[in-house]
Amino acid sequence: MLNPRVIALALSMFLQNFLLASAQIPAQPPEAPPGEQRKTSEPYTGDLSVFDSPGREDRLQIHRVMDSLGIAPGKSVADIGAGSGWFTVRAARRVGGSGLVYAVDINPEAIRYVGERARKEQLQNVKTILSQADNPLLPASSVDAVLLLKTYHEVARPVVLLENLRAALRPGAKVGVIDRNGNGENHGVGRDVVIREAKQAGYKLLAQFDFVKGDKMDYFLVFTEE
Repeated sequence: MLNPRVIALALSMFLQNFLLASAQIPAQPPEAPPGEQRKTSEPYTGDLSVFDSPGREDRLQIHRVMDSLGIAPGKSVADIGAGSGWFTVRAARRVGGSGLVYAVDINPEAIRYVGERARKEQLQNVKTILSQADNPLLPASSVDAVLLLKTYHEVARPVVLLENLRAALRPGAKVGVIDRNGNGENHGVGRDVVIREAKQAGYKLLAQFDFVKGDKMDYFLVFTEE
């Protein structure tokens, strides 16, 4: 028959060893809360005229960009993160009276600015949209081409935005992203991050270029729906 004192001693030693072993196991870092996103930059809210600096058209080779996106007379284009409307007005001239350009922005001041600019420049093919942070609120099947010009790094939920964009794309529509390499919070984001997030949202990479700006910091990615 087992001695109760021996049993008690054995149980005590087992409990001590168990507690000691547990204390030596390194604590695991808490999991990120659901929906937590990578770092992004604060959307620009300053003087919009800074985007119309002399020579920007040549530095970004914007006509070559439009060629790559298939922007031509009669096409419908979305400028997401339109800002001052710098790209909007150039796309509007390219697509002509038979085409349409949606200037999309979450900043009401930008929407007002672009609307006034379109009226002054007599561009009747520009339509402004005050969007949500993760939804461009474009009409269904409304666009042949989309450009996010130096905007992607400011989008807090880019996968959701791109998912919501899909309903607005016509068959074969191209989605362009021009941005600079960075860590998300320094007004740039790595191209590999953009490619990965676009894939999560249901897009495939068609082409990638480095011709925008000579310093090679900027990249230009072109996607379409998978």
